[in-house]
Amino acid sequence: MTFSHHKGGTGKTTSCLNIAGFCVLAGKKVLVVDCDPQANATAGLGVSPESARKNVYDVFMSRVEGFPQVSMTDIIQSTESGIDLAPASLDLVGAEPYLYEIASRAEVLRDALLPLREKYDLILIDTPPSMGQFVINGLFAADHIIVTLDSGSFALNGVGPLFTIFEDMKEDLGKDLHVDMAIISRWGEGGDISVPVPETPEKSDLVSWLRSLLVPRHIPTKEELVAEEERAKEHERLTGMRAEIGKKFPDVHTVPYSPEVYEAQKRGMPISHISPESSAGCAYKQIADEVMKWT
Repeated sequence: MTFSHHKGGTGKTTSCLNIAGFCVLAGKKVLVVDCDPQANATAGLGVSPESARKNVYDVFMSRVEGFPQVSMTDIIQSTESGIDLAPASLDLVGAEPYLYEIASRAEVLRDALLPLREKYDLILIDTPPSMGQFVINGLFAADHIIVTLDSGSFALNGVGPLFTIFEDMKEDLGKDLHVDMAIISRWGEGGDISVPVPETPEKSDLVSWLRSLLVPRHIPTKEELVAEEERAKEHERLTGMRAEIGKKFPDVHTVPYSPEVYEAQKRGMPISHISPESSAGCAYKQIADEVMKWT
């Protein structure tokens, strides 16, 4: 399955690694393929991009005349998390110009992964924030596609161009693409998106009722009223956004903002292995459970 969006900062790598982590904990054999020259998935699994003698760059360049033959098996590394990794490095930038010289350039990754399909229960492909050959290769190789979106005001603006890419691939390559799932990351990053409802004392509870009479009622300050109005507006915006995304994708999940996500990344591990009970951890576990049904 491929994680895709041509914009950066939508949570592709984060979603890829965290879903992979929960799948491994469920006993699945999992491979993550890093097709992004930024190599964030590689670093996110505790592997230095500079440390790998061979990486995805070498696999792509194997299709170019004059370069040595390197298979996907040749570059796969085990990681502390239990996830196998096909690492990337900044060298991958140099492969893209060569791919334009190959007639079957969209099929390179698919062909490289074919011998591994029986070895792994799940192969997760992380793609860069672009519309280039690595994204096309990731989409062409995919049986399933997960689109990641951020919860910002302009998130919906990127959906149209994404579907344009899919249509172009269908027209040019004969590949009919369908998105299986959308994940909205950092849901409610600006704070609690719920609109609190003031508690009303139950008159049947005499003690609570008497206390409500004796304790002075809090009168909100101007700042508190403004903050409450902002929370209500944000709640309305996010609710509308969730509804619009639900019209475009068959299965939509939200992952709340959680500082544990970044702590796990710093430690080179998925959140499943660091803070599985955190709000984001619980959300990713639920998504992983859905993804495992596809196998």
